[in-house]
Amino acid sequence: MENKNFELAKQLRHELHQHPELSNEEVWTKQHLMNFLKTNTKLEIIDKGTWFYAAYRTGQDKKNLAFRADYDALPMDESIDLPHGSQFTGKAHKCGHDGHAATLAGFALEIDQKGADKNIFFLFQPAEETGDGAIQCIDLIKEENIDEIFGYHNMSGFPFKSVNVIDGTAHFASKGMTIHLEGAPAHASQPEDGRNPSFAIANVISAIPEFISPSKNKGLVLCTVVQVAIGERAFGLSASKGDLRLTIRALYEAELERLQKNLEDFAKAQAQEYGLEVSFSYNDEFPETVNHKESSDKIRQVARAKGMQLLEMKEALRGSEDYGHYTKLTKGSYFYMGNGENYPQVHTYEYDFRDELIETGVELFKGLAEL
Repeated sequence: MENKNFELAKQLRHELHQHPELSNEEVWTKQHLMNFLKTNTKLEIIDKGTWFYAAYRTGQDKKNLAFRADYDALPMDESIDLPHGSQFTGKAHKCGHDGHAATLAGFALEIDQKGADKNIFFLFQPAEETGDGAIQCIDLIKEENIDEIFGYHNMSGFPFKSVNVIDGTAHFASKGMTIHLEGAPAHASQPEDGRNPSFAIANVISAIPEFISPSKNKGLVLCTVVQVAIGERAFGLSASKGDLRLTIRALYEAELERLQKNLEDFAKAQAQEYGLEVSFSYNDEFPETVNHKESSDKIRQVARAKGMQLLEMKEALRGSEDYGHYTKLTKGSYFYMGNGENYPQVHTYEYDFRDELIETGVELFKGLAEL
C-alpha cells in the first residue's frame, strides 16, 4: 500500500472515530465516506439511501468481486484518552468499524490508482451491530451479479496482524426473543382473583436446559436469560403482565429455529394453562455466517503469498455477524485480523482499532482482487 494512501486512510479512520454514529443513524458517516471517495478517486458512487457502494468497472465480461465494510458505532462512552477520541457522549467506535471502513476506503484508493482486471465493488454497510444492515444491502449481490464477496473483522486474542480463517460456519446465528405474557391484576391478598404470569414465566425458564441439551442438538445451542420483568413495585397488587427476554443462539440456523419453536410452543401451553395471553417479538436477528471453502482458500493463498501469519480457527465464534446474509446469496468468506493476543477485546472501554491493520487488510484485499 502506498504510504500516501495509508496516511489518507489512517486520517479517515481518526475522523470516523471522532464522529461515531449508532446503527441506522449513520448520516454523517455515510456522507463523509462518500465525500472521501469523491475527493480522492474517480470511482462511480452509487447512493442507496441508508447505504452506498463504489464501483470500479472494467468490462461486462469480467468477474464481479465485492468487498464489504461496516461503519456503525456502539452506545458506549470513550473512556481512554485518544487524540482522535469520540466527540459524542455515549457513542464510540469500540468495535473497530471505523477501521474496517477506512481499510475498504484505502483499498479503493489503490484500485482506483493501479487498476484491476475485474469489476470491483466497495460495499459500505450500516447497522451491523443491530443485525439489520446487511439485509438492507443484499440487493447489491443481485443487481451487480456479484460472483464473490469478502470482508474482515479485527479480533483480539489472535497474534497481531495474523490472518485467521475458518471453513463453514464462522459466526453463530442469534436473535433477541421477548415472550410477553398478560393476565389480569388482583389484590395481593387474593391472587386467585387474577391471572399472574409469574409461574408460567418461571416454568419457561426451567424448561430451557432441556431445549438446549447437547444430547438433543448437533451443534452448540445457547439460550441466555437477559431480563425478567414481571408486575410493578406495588406490594398490594398481584402481577398481571410479564416479559421474559432471551438471547437465543446456535451454531446451526436450523437448530436456532427449532429452539425458537420449542420456546414458543411451551410458552403457548403455559399461557393456556394459566389463562394468559401470549405474544412474541424479536430483535437483533442475525443469520449464521457460513464461509465457502473455495473463498477461504483464496484468503489462505494470498496470506501465504504475502508472508502473512496464517492461522486456522478451530471453532466458530459465538458472537453473531450479519455478513451471513451475503454468503447465502453468493460465494464468499469472512476472515479475522489479529489485534494481538493480549490486546483489549472489542466492545470494551480500553479498546481502540490499531491503525496498522489498515495496511494489512488492504494488501490482503489487493491480493484477492488479483487472483
